[in-house]
Amino acid sequence: MEMFFYGFMRQAFQASFLISLIAPILGLFLILRSQTLLADTLSHISLVGVALGLLLGISPTWMNLLVVVVASVLLEYLRSVYKSYSEISIAMMMSGGMALALVLMSFNDSSAMSLNNFLFGSIVTITNEQIWFLLGITIVIILLYIFFKRPMFVLTFDEETAFTAGLPIKAMSLAFNIITGMTIAIMMPIVGALLVAAILILPAAISMRLSKSFNGVILIGILVAMFGMFGGLITSYYVDTPPGATITLIYLAVFFIMMLGEKAFKK
Repeated sequence: MEMFFYGFMRQAFQASFLISLIAPILGLFLILRSQTLLADTLSHISLVGVALGLLLGISPTWMNLLVVVVASVLLEYLRSVYKSYSEISIAMMMSGGMALALVLMSFNDSSAMSLNNFLFGSIVTITNEQIWFLLGITIVIILLYIFFKRPMFVLTFDEETAFTAGLPIKAMSLAFNIITGMTIAIMMPIVGALLVAAILILPAAISMRLSKSFNGVILIGILVAMFGMFGGLITSYYVDTPPGATITLIYLAVFFIMMLGEKAFKK
């Protein structure tokens, strides 16, 4: 296929493959921990890193990673302050992050086009550096899942039991937030900040309807993620649509087709 003659398309497919491996893992834990808005919040906050990087002339990817790590720490702190109302921390950080990003943008008139790529995604912006970042975090997430699946499973469903069992629940929650934030920061150039949460959540949400086992959801989610990511990139290339939006629409189409199939099967 002619698209593979272009370096940026090869890099986009490499990134999509790596994203497909980790999106169902993070997405499933986000759903089970009732933290689906966390991904959306961190994606909005990461725009601060992009705007700040463009303003200071620093790589937006590096600045993005720094910002999301700081934001993850703040989110976990605010979550401990408002234990019974954790959504308050989400609302504060999401609105504050977007407000700060807009203010920083106002100081740099030339950043509008670059920021637009991060908002909606652009397969042309993917660099080798970002591929290596994504490969590194993919390896880390897979290894953490293999070795710490059971402790995370306990933490996800019952924090009190996890605390009684001697698990470092605060450190584990913080580490999960940081890893999720770093993944979002690296995913932004290809899928866009406005839709990165959907890319993380939808494969896991779809696969949860198809499997009842934990590992089954992950494996099916990876297949769903690959179908959506690759299909979205191919469609985006030929139809000239934003990749993040196209991928999201494919996921939604798969979800609704699956729901219609379930209803027809029950009849």
